[in-house]
Amino acid sequence: MTTNADESADEPPARPRRRAPAGAAVLREDVTEAIRAAVFEELAAVGYARMSIEGIARRAGVGKTAVYRRWRSKLHLVLDVVSAMAVLGFPVPDTGSLEGDLRLLYEVTSRALRHPIASQIIPDLQAEAARNPDIAEAFQKALRDGQESVASKIVAAAERRGEIRAGVDPDLALDLISGPLYWRAVVIRSPKPPKGYLEELARATAGALKAL
Repeated sequence: MTTNADESADEPPARPRRRAPAGAAVLREDVTEAIRAAVFEELAAVGYARMSIEGIARRAGVGKTAVYRRWRSKLHLVLDVVSAMAVLGFPVPDTGSLEGDLRLLYEVTSRALRHPIASQIIPDLQAEAARNPDIAEAFQKALRDGQESVASKIVAAAERRGEIRAGVDPDLALDLISGPLYWRAVVIRSPKPPKGYLEELARATAGALKAL
């Protein structure tokens, strides 16, 4: 169903509502979320270069004006959606041990990176980032902020338990924790890790952090 210019003409008549201030746009949140979801699906299906506002609107079931009312261009729309990835992030594990926290993080991250949409979008945006500095900045910030938030909390918990020394270099810790899976899943695009790989990775990473 296509949403018209005021985004609410398909709704049944209701009692009169207070008018919005002159010049203010009334933006329905469900329409905004439908557009954001359509962006991910469209990126996975056709990639950034072939993606269009028309295709996004069609997939979201809205008119082009609903998209343009929120974002000026395809670039601004993608930048907004990519930046929102950092806000969502991953849940912080709390198993009571560094190795247990790392193993749970790796299990969740590995599943997320193997998701059909993520496995298509991330490599495509990486390629586009090489040509577009704005996308490069937003994409790297989204990935870094999401992983850094979780990794820093895992390290802080391990410090409180006395499993690692206080004052570990946060950048080095982030590289050790997040690097291996992204290398495997995003760079060389390896399939599902073999049995026991995530457990061994968690054990090795915990050992490396303790040696810092």
